[in-house]
Amino acid sequence: MPKQSPIPKYRLHKASGQACVVIDGRWFYLGQHGSVASRAEYDRLIAEGLANNRALPSPTSELTIAELILRYWRHANVYYRKNGEPTGEVGKIRDAMRPLKQLYGRTPAAVFGPLRLKAVREKMISEKLARTTINSRVGTIKRMFRWAVENELVPPSVYLGLQAVAGLRQGRSDARETERVLPAPEGHVRAVLPHVSREVEAMVQLQLLTGMRPGEVVSMRACDIEMSNAIWVYRPPRHKIEHHGIQREILLGPRAQSVVRGFLSADARGYLFSPEQAEAERNAVRRAARRTPMTPSQARRRCRTKPKRAPGTRYTIEAYRRAVARACAKAGVPRWSPNQLRHAHATALRKQSGLEAAQVLLEHARLETTQVYAERNRALAAEIIAKIG
Repeated sequence: MPKQSPIPKYRLHKASGQACVVIDGRWFYLGQHGSVASRAEYDRLIAEGLANNRALPSPTSELTIAELILRYWRHANVYYRKNGEPTGEVGKIRDAMRPLKQLYGRTPAAVFGPLRLKAVREKMISEKLARTTINSRVGTIKRMFRWAVENELVPPSVYLGLQAVAGLRQGRSDARETERVLPAPEGHVRAVLPHVSREVEAMVQLQLLTGMRPGEVVSMRACDIEMSNAIWVYRPPRHKIEHHGIQREILLGPRAQSVVRGFLSADARGYLFSPEQAEAERNAVRRAARRTPMTPSQARRRCRTKPKRAPGTRYTIEAYRRAVARACAKAGVPRWSPNQLRHAHATALRKQSGLEAAQVLLEHARLETTQVYAERNRALAAEIIAKIG
C-alpha cells in the first residue's frame, strides 16, 4: 500500500492569534485559536480532505488537466490493488493519460469538452494504436472525469459532454483493426505436448477440458478444490472478476480429475504445478539418459545455494506463455498462446452442447461475450462436465 501523508495538524498562527491548517499547500484560517468554532471548521476541512484523497477540492477554474491527472493517479494507485499490489489497470491508466497530458496538460479541466477529447483520440489513431485499444483508453479518460465530478473537481456538465463522444466503429475510422483471437488449432496443440514439461502439459490439458483462464490454472492448489462429490469444484482464491463479489467455480469432470490426481501431494496449500519440480524432473531424465560416467570433479560439484535464476514454486502466466512459445518453435508450428485454449474449449463446447451450456460453464456475464446465454444453470453445467471434462 502506498505511504500516505499524515493528517495536517490544527495549528496556531502566532501573528494573528487564529487557528490555521495547511492542506495541499493552501493555508486555511479557522477563527480564534482554541474556540469551538475553529475546531468545528478544522474537522470539516479534514473530513473533506480525507474524502478527496487527502486534498481539498480546488476551484474548477484553477485545476488544470495535468493536476487532475496527478490526483486521479494517486487515487488509482490506492483503488486498483489486489493482494497489496497494483493491478494491470494502473498501467492502462498511465498509457491513456499520456496523450491527454501532452496535448492539454495546461488546459483548465473545466473547459475540456468533446472536441478536445476527439483530438486526443486522433493522436492515438496517428500513433497506429488498434481501434479497440483506443476505445478502451478513451473510456479510461471518461472515467477520470466521472471521478472528478464525484469529487467536485469539475462541473458535471464536463463529464456529460464527454459522454457524447461515441466509440469508434469497425471499418468507420482510420484506426488500425486487430486480427480476431482464434482458438488454438487442435493439431498445433498436440504437436507441442512432447516438447513441454509434465507440468505444462497438464495445464494445457486442464484448460482444454475446463476452459479456465491461464491465471487460474497456474494458481491451482489442492486446498481450493472440493473433492467430496463426483464432480469436483475448483474455487480460485484470486480471479478476474473477484472485485465484483462473484465466487468463481470451475467444475472438474473425470478426465480433469485424472490429470489433477497426478500432482496431488501431502502439502494441500502448495501449488500443483511447480517450475521447481519440473526442473528436478528434467534433470533426473537427463541423468538417466547419460551415456558416459561422471568424472570425479563432476561428482564433487554441488548446486549453487543462491542461483541467479532459481525456479519458483509456481508458474506465472508469463512463464507459462513462454514455455508454450518455446515448444511451438521446437515443434515447428505457428505460435499460439494459453489464452487460445479457453477459446478452443468454448468453441468445442458450443458445437457439442450449444450456446447456453458454453455461457454456463465459462461463467460469462453478458450475451455478447460467448454469444451468449440466458441464465446460469448449475445442474446443466454438472451434467455436461461429467461427459466432456
